Amino acid sequence: MFIGSFYHKLEAKGRLSLPKPFRAVSAQWVITAGLDGSLFLFPQAIFTEQMERLKLLSFNKQAHRDYSRLLSNQASVVVPDQLGRILIPDFLVQRANLTRDVVIVGSSDRLEIFDQATYNALLDRLNQDAASIAENIDLGIAVSSSPEKHPLI
Repeated sequence: MFIGSFYHKLEAKGRLSLPKPFRAVSAQWVITAGLDGSLFLFPQAIFTEQMERLKLLSFNKQAHRDYSRLLSNQASVVVPDQLGRILIPDFLVQRANLTRDVVIVGSSDRLEIFDQATYNALLDRLNQDAASIAENIDLGIAVSSSPEKHPLI
């Protein structure tokens, strides 16, 4: 599970150092367009699982097709070098408006990469709406503690 926030610098050539706690997690990663102005960075095995789940959804629904496209059409496999750096493709750097200062955020099954200004604005909004967000989440814990009955994804 990925947790925490890590402030890093994006190198001029688009290289980004993965946080040390995550470097040994996967030999290959998949980076793709994310949500809320981010990029998603999945260990390759988890990305494959996510795509398999999407394949089970009906392609007759526009939202299913669109989300599958969002994740797969802009995805690239990246392999960290000996120093734990990955190369983010230029089109993804531009899509997320990444500048030199970035934040890598652990988000359960993936890392999210944000431009620092975008992340700070998102964090401000989340902090303002925290009580409302929590109020609208029902994990079903009172019904059952079995994670199989209440998948979060």
